[in-house]
Amino acid sequence: MTTPLPAPVVQLRVPTDEDALNWHRVFDDPEVMEFHGGASAELSVYEELTARQRRHDAERGFCLWTLLDEDGEVIGFTGAQPWPHESFGPVGEIEIGWRLGRTHWGRGYATAAARATLERVRAAGVGRVVAMVNTRNERSVSVTRRLGMELVETYPFTSRGTEQQAYCFGLEL
Repeated sequence: MTTPLPAPVVQLRVPTDEDALNWHRVFDDPEVMEFHGGASAELSVYEELTARQRRHDAERGFCLWTLLDEDGEVIGFTGAQPWPHESFGPVGEIEIGWRLGRTHWGRGYATAAARATLERVRAAGVGRVVAMVNTRNERSVSVTRRLGMELVETYPFTSRGTEQQAYCFGLEL
């Protein structure tokens, strides 16, 4: 029997202007983007996203934070935000999420960061969160299970002209 490795040290910070460049660099990988549109996003997408997250943090006390490893290197993001779509998915819910650069997969960062997110959103007064995960994204489904989330619903959606499904996991805080 193997002893589980200790959770990695993670740091979360409100995204800076520079983090738009960091996220663009870290996520510029087809494997990372497989369940997020399939292709790398333009820098302007991350500029808008980091600006929106700064607003969320100022208004709500939580956002998608920049995720740093124990050495202070940007390795992705994690956090929570209001579900961003009005016509699809868990409208009105607070969604938690995470995205890591490929070289950081499989080392416990997503779970450690998601646990830190749960602590922060609970402290901000959020009583329930959801996580939307493509049904084929086994890594993220595993993270939701480690967090104790339960499957609530499955939503159909279309991505790149292909019909797919997303699980909606929920967790009472």
